[in-house]
Amino acid sequence: MKHLLLKPPICELLGIEYPIIQGGMVFLSTAELVAAVSDAGGLGVLTSNHQPDWVREQIRLTRRLTDKPFGINVTLISPFVKEIMEIVLEERIPIVTTGGGDPSVYVPELKAAGLKVMPVVSSVAHAKRLEKLGIDAVVAEGMESGAHIGELTTMALVPQVVDSVKIPVVAAGGIADGRGLVAALALGAQAVQMGTRFICAEECGAHPKFKQRLLDSDNRTTVVVRLSKGRPMRCLRNEKTEEFLAAERSGASKEGYPFEEIYLGMVEGEVNGGLMMAGQSVGLIKETKTAKEIIDVIFALAHLGLERSLRKPI
Repeated sequence: MKHLLLKPPICELLGIEYPIIQGGMVFLSTAELVAAVSDAGGLGVLTSNHQPDWVREQIRLTRRLTDKPFGINVTLISPFVKEIMEIVLEERIPIVTTGGGDPSVYVPELKAAGLKVMPVVSSVAHAKRLEKLGIDAVVAEGMESGAHIGELTTMALVPQVVDSVKIPVVAAGGIADGRGLVAALALGAQAVQMGTRFICAEECGAHPKFKQRLLDSDNRTTVVVRLSKGRPMRCLRNEKTEEFLAAERSGASKEGYPFEEIYLGMVEGEVNGGLMMAGQSVGLIKETKTAKEIIDVIFALAHLGLERSLRKPI
């Protein structure tokens, strides 16, 4: 029997069966993966880091592949962010997550259109300010996550955000299995968001070389590089990250955003010359599975963990 703690209110809010949200991974969260996650009972989330026409095609393809709820992640540093937001409103994507910046200017229009808004934040202050704008939930993402990170760990950030807002909180950063889900619930979160774990889903379009590099990784494999304006980003260590780190030590600044390097590493499989964003949970990922298998195993182990932790002592 499913444990009641594994069916928190956010599941009804988002129309999902399991409190598992797939992170909107740059270039990788395409219709095939998103539909598979949503069909498996989680919430699939599309990437929007492409040309606007591509994003619209992916939205419509996702709708052909699944009749379950799904969302879209809008990266606010995208050069196409305004066009993407217009498409989101026109296509009426039911759930919108945001990352890489402050979504305040877009929240009123998204809410007026009846969409659910769930920004990613890395601080209590940001969560509290966005709550006042009427967002529906917030993703508290610790520095263990892949891609852009803040300064606080998931263990420190999540309970502080939970204590500071009244809306549901989703925990993200360093979570890849059922133990992480149970831990997030214990911290007061109502769901988890995972990106790195779904890179090794069979439906994910990550290059096989990238997937294999991730499977071969351990707890020391990731490194944080700093982009222009000092923005930190966690990636798998390789020749390209060493280049970034060397520039940082010399006081130089990598200008612009490295979309090309990220695409080369994650989609084209240039595992030395590109950037491969991944979180510290990489050491927990040992095999490729379907999205359904990933979610089923996580949920089953979380259920078992809760049963054991709540069992009365003899």
